[in-house]
Amino acid sequence: MSKPVSLRETAETLYLVAMDDKKTICRTPNAHGTTRIPSWKFDVIREAILKAVDAAGDDGLAFKDLSASVASALEANILAKLGSVGWHTTCVKLELEVAGEIARVPGVTPQRIVRAKRP
Repeated sequence: MSKPVSLRETAETLYLVAMDDKKTICRTPNAHGTTRIPSWKFDVIREAILKAVDAAGDDGLAFKDLSASVASALEANILAKLGSVGWHTTCVKLELEVAGEIARVPGVTPQRIVRAKRP
């Protein structure tokens, strides 16, 4: 049987992991600034966003439903370490737009997101 871990031990472990964590730069389509988030967070949210957008089909996924879709796709232990699902989802979504992986459906409000068409 494993030994119970104290909150102090858990916090110290998370702090040490966070200090060594690689970061991914998230850009925005309409601004000059960038945001850096831990790469593991970027990777799990990116995967969840792309699966949700693919599942939505040609009509796309409503932006207002994106964070809930991401949250439902993640395991509880990931959600506990993630922080704000909405904030991180928006950061990654904007980077995926800049990178050309997803796109907004033009002329549609409220905003809907689809996979970007590759040439």
